[in-house]
Amino acid sequence: MKWKLWGALVLLTTVSFAQQDTKQDSLRVMNRIGYNNASKLTIGGYVQIDYNEPDGAAPGKLDVHRLVMLFGYNFNEKVSFLTEIEFEHVKEVYVEQAFVNYSFNTAFNLRGGLMLVPMGYVNEYHEPPVFYGVERPGLDKYVVPTTWRELGIGATGNLQDLSLRYQAYIFNGFISYKDGEGTLRGVDGLRKGRQKGAESVIHNPNLSFKLDYYGVLGLKVGFAGYFGETQSDDPSVENSTVGVAMIGLNASYRYRSLDFRGQYIYSSLSGTEEYNELTGKDLGSKMDGYYIEAAYDFMPLINRNSNKNLSLFSRYEAYNTHAATAGDLEKNKLYDRTDITFGCDFKIAPGVAVKADYQWRTDAQEGSDRSNLFNAGVGVMF
Repeated sequence: MKWKLWGALVLLTTVSFAQQDTKQDSLRVMNRIGYNNASKLTIGGYVQIDYNEPDGAAPGKLDVHRLVMLFGYNFNEKVSFLTEIEFEHVKEVYVEQAFVNYSFNTAFNLRGGLMLVPMGYVNEYHEPPVFYGVERPGLDKYVVPTTWRELGIGATGNLQDLSLRYQAYIFNGFISYKDGEGTLRGVDGLRKGRQKGAESVIHNPNLSFKLDYYGVLGLKVGFAGYFGETQSDDPSVENSTVGVAMIGLNASYRYRSLDFRGQYIYSSLSGTEEYNELTGKDLGSKMDGYYIEAAYDFMPLINRNSNKNLSLFSRYEAYNTHAATAGDLEKNKLYDRTDITFGCDFKIAPGVAVKADYQWRTDAQEGSDRSNLFNAGVGVMF
C-alpha cells in the first residue's frame, strides 16, 4: 500500500533533561543550524574508544569504535560547506555529512547534500562527551537508526524572537529492496535500510522536520516528524516498499548540578505483511521505545572552582521493534528489550570524557540468555 505523506499522524514524545553544553558542544550546534564564524576553515572531530565485556563471555572487546574528522569552510558570509569523514572499527570509512549551506539570515538558510535526519536527540548530537554512557542508548540504535543521514535538500533557521529553531527537509529515504532481496527486518527495524549517500536510489521522496524551543532557562524542547515511503532498486516489484511514519518530541533541562533526560519514539510502518511475504523477512508494523535518565555532577562538592565534571548517572530504557506485527507474523519477544544502565562520566577537560558503566539487559522472552554488559571507554570531541 502506498504511503501518503499526509496519511498518518503517529505521536512520538521525548522529554530530555540534558547536560550542560560545553564550548565545543555549542560550536557544533551553531555549525548544524548554519552559523558562520569569522574563520574561513573549521577543523574538528571526535573519537570513541570502547571496552565491552559481557557477563560470562570473557574476553572483552576493545575497539576504536569511531574516529570522525570534521571540516567546514566559509566561502563568504553567505555560503559554507561542512563535512564529516568517519572511520569505524579502524577499517570502515564513511561520509557522515557533506552539505552546502546558504545563509540568507539567521532565520532562514537553505541546505543541500548529505545531512543528519533530525529525530530525537542523539542522532544529531552523537559525539561521545555529549551523551551519558559509553555506548549510545539502544533506543537510538534500533528504533532511531543512529547515525541516520541521507541525501536531501531543505531549510533551517533560528527564530530568535520566538526562541525557536526549525529544520525541514526532503530526503531520499530508506531502501527496502536491493539486488532482489529485502533489507529491513524485525531485529533492528529500519537500520539496514540506511543508504548513507552511497549510490542512493530514490523514487519516493520523504519529508523530515524538527522544531526546537529554548525559551525557558535550562529547558530545551523539540518536536520531530518523518513521513514517507521506502525505496526499491526495482520499483516494478510489487510490495517491495513500505510506508514509514515517525514523529517525536524532545526536551532538555538542567538545574545546577542535576540533569534529567527522557525520550519516547513511536514508528508506524504500513504494507509490512505484503513486504514480509515477498522478502521472507519479519519486519514489524510498529516500533516504539523510551528512556528516562538522571545524572548528578559531584565535582562542585569536591572543588567548586574546577572545570572538570564528575557525574554519576542512571538510565532506564525499553524499546521494541516488534511492538506490533501484521498478518500471521507473531511478535518476537526477543525484540522487546529493556536496559538499565548505571555509570560514571568524568570530563577531565571540556570535550574529553572518561566513562564506565554497567548495563542490566533483559527481554520479554522467558529463559532468554541476553547478557549484562560492562563498558568502559574514552570519548573526545573538539
